[in-house]
Amino acid sequence: MKYKIVFLGTPIFAVPTLRSLHTNGYPISCVFTQPPKKSNRGQKINKSPIHVAAEDLNVLVRTPSKIELDKDFLKNLNVDLVVVVAYGQIIPKSILELSKNGYINIHASLLPKWRGAAPIQRSILNLEKTTGISIMKLNEKLDEGPVCNSYKLQINDNENSESLSARLAHLSAEKILKKMDEILENKIEFVEQNHQNATYAKKIEKIEGKINWNDDALKIIGKVNGLYPNPGAWFLFKNERYKILKAELLNIDGENGVVLDDELTVGCGQKALKILEIQKQGKNVQKSKEFLLGSLIKRGSILENA
Repeated sequence: MKYKIVFLGTPIFAVPTLRSLHTNGYPISCVFTQPPKKSNRGQKINKSPIHVAAEDLNVLVRTPSKIELDKDFLKNLNVDLVVVVAYGQIIPKSILELSKNGYINIHASLLPKWRGAAPIQRSILNLEKTTGISIMKLNEKLDEGPVCNSYKLQINDNENSESLSARLAHLSAEKILKKMDEILENKIEFVEQNHQNATYAKKIEKIEGKINWNDDALKIIGKVNGLYPNPGAWFLFKNERYKILKAELLNIDGENGVVLDDELTVGCGQKALKILEIQKQGKNVQKSKEFLLGSLIKRGSILENA
């Protein structure tokens, strides 16, 4: 029997799952993704990563500003299953009802922990050692639907959100294949989450990246890694903004916010961090040695605090 499957997704995180389903014989009738956006530079129109991937796979793409605008299209499609990976819109009940086997969502956390928009970043910001993915059935509420399976993944030492996201994306692409037939044949059990244990991963705001040098060095490195590459962890020096892209922990003490040596080691509330990659606003990313050759930041410089 040939099923009609629709895929909803937008960022690069969703691409491996789309490609995995398509490559392994699950027919994707249509892909929904967020509309193309103008870039800040040159006003170029940029399609989402899923949009580009779907065109590469020769799959029909639709980009409504709100998915309910395509209600008639979905209704006429007579969908068997919708797979959702980081689509970026809340899906109303009237649309959820248009799939025979519901809407299956892959969420990048071990639910009910870190429901919401930024589970990968929040897990690193909170210095957690494990995370994972959850395969769940969507309902009208934010990531509150029942779960059929969760899969754990260890967070590597000093791992950033970009690399963790890539590993979780490939885990998603692998594990969804093991469940698709059971889901399509309605042979899988979905279990309600323990809502009392829920935590929420709210959207990342740029101001969260501002470094407070009174914090422990490990917490600051968690911010560097969790907010990599954007919006990034940043500080001010002489009213100019600098983003730290990579740093390592040093087991030494020094005055908070003061550059302690000639290798961009900065004192923190506890221990210190050594900056390995840095970017001055409006400039390219540089390794610390290259950056120091022409920088006003030297041993003894006091970096402005939050």
